[in-house]
Amino acid sequence: MDIKVNTHPLEGNRAHAVEVQGEIDVYTSPRVKETINELIDAGHYNMVVNLEGVRYIDSTGLGVLIGALKKVREKNGKIVLICTNPQIKKIFNITGLIKIFDIYKDEAEALGSFAGVS
Repeated sequence: MDIKVNTHPLEGNRAHAVEVQGEIDVYTSPRVKETINELIDAGHYNMVVNLEGVRYIDSTGLGVLIGALKKVREKNGKIVLICTNPQIKKIFNITGLIKIFDIYKDEAEALGSFAGVS
């Protein structure tokens, strides 16, 4: 039930990375939500959420990501994900969230999705 969440700006503040490691569940998702909300409150509406270190995500964790996406979209921002873990990607497929979130294989590819975003 341990989770690590780190953030840092990407390529001249065009987007912010949110790197998550561990399990995102009912116990740990408040930490993820708090971190993302701090970025939004600071005016950062474009994020790359890196799920490469995530071993498990439940519906509470998915809810946090959906809620964050709604908030940034209100500010014309976007959230993209980095995920190559087949088990985690399967959850996005089963829930239909693959249609809501853009999922990339690495940071460079994810950052490319922000081309033209200031």
